[in-house]
Amino acid sequence: MSNEPLAYRMRPRNIDEIVGHKEIIGPHTNLYKMIKKGHVPSMLLYGSPGIGKTSLAYAIAGSVDTPFFALNATRAGKKDIEGIVNEAHFSGQVILFLDEIHRFNKLQQDTLLPHVENGSIILIGATTENPYHDVNPAIRSRCGEIKQLQRLTVKDIEELVKQALHDEQRGLGKYAIQMTDEQLKKVAESGNGDARKSLNLLESIYYSADEVDDVAIVTDEIVNSLAEKIGVFGDKKGDQFYNLLSALQKSIRGSDTDAALFYLANCLENGDLVAVNRRLLVISYEDIGLADPQVGPHVLAAVQSAERLGLPEARIPLAQAVIEMCLAEKSNSAISAIDAALRQVQSGNNGEIPLPLRDSHYAGASDLGVVGYRYPHDTPVGTFGGWVDQQYLPDKIKNKAFYTPVLAGKEQRMASIYQRLKSFKK
Repeated sequence: MSNEPLAYRMRPRNIDEIVGHKEIIGPHTNLYKMIKKGHVPSMLLYGSPGIGKTSLAYAIAGSVDTPFFALNATRAGKKDIEGIVNEAHFSGQVILFLDEIHRFNKLQQDTLLPHVENGSIILIGATTENPYHDVNPAIRSRCGEIKQLQRLTVKDIEELVKQALHDEQRGLGKYAIQMTDEQLKKVAESGNGDARKSLNLLESIYYSADEVDDVAIVTDEIVNSLAEKIGVFGDKKGDQFYNLLSALQKSIRGSDTDAALFYLANCLENGDLVAVNRRLLVISYEDIGLADPQVGPHVLAAVQSAERLGLPEARIPLAQAVIEMCLAEKSNSAISAIDAALRQVQSGNNGEIPLPLRDSHYAGASDLGVVGYRYPHDTPVGTFGGWVDQQYLPDKIKNKAFYTPVLAGKEQRMASIYQRLKSFKK
């Protein structure tokens, strides 16, 4: 058997062998038609690991007669780029596949970009990070196509797994392997849309299976054991991990307990406990907030417990915090209020702090007009405490309101007090 991994050997050799991604390069698409006529535009391929970016680039290159080169932006130097530029001058035109293009440095760009612009180098860049955040605008502007690849369906990956199982030249077809349809489906499902994971899993299963009369007998135990952890979304610190954190917060905000626990589990499997703790603490104040002010301290206690316990035990207090937040009343009034106040501050049109509110703890304060402050505690108002009607905001914005109460949970009482105090003002 070749030393190359099964997933590498089973890459499509041309665009007609591509499985899935029909919306990107199916026979009805403009990209497919262009490539069939020998024209390849510069493009960016964006998506999570293992969903076919590299395979797509190699398939495109295998469908035309243009010389093809592949580099990784984390390892390529100026000399590598200059070598490809020289080849482009010699051949007239080349295709360059640049993996992890978001790591491209300025020196590499300066060497390459003019040749992409004049068409002598066709650039196909691949990135797991959002190109609008992480790819230099100079590169984006020269890549007319930005294609976001989606995870393959289970049906697509089943097709790939079966091809690998029966292909005698590139796959496992020359070996006798006994697998059930249910086991094949499990292999396809376990990759979670990542063809590379499923094909690597299939190869591991073959090597782990016991042989009886030269036939590899695959058992459910082997499949389940090897498949246990390969379906985790994303990777620590990658763009997909931040998508997980976003999905976790939006699920909690939407009060979907099961979805929130699912995304929490994925985040914890990625192992970045610090990022998870930080996000949960933010959520408790951003999305539950004043509707249930006790949730913030509860989540802080859970986060501190998780930090002391470490994984895997940290999952227990964090799960409790997530469930409590999902089922708590929700209010975003605090973040909305502070953001409104920040926008006002940043506008610059705010006037001066009223004189009675300024610091008066120095000799001569009264000479500067710093007088007139009325101490609220000297004027009790029912069971509320002390309150007086005096102006606190600068004159220019004295009628501005930043806080809009949400009538949820315990904030309802705060809202009634807020409105009542406003009614007292002259």
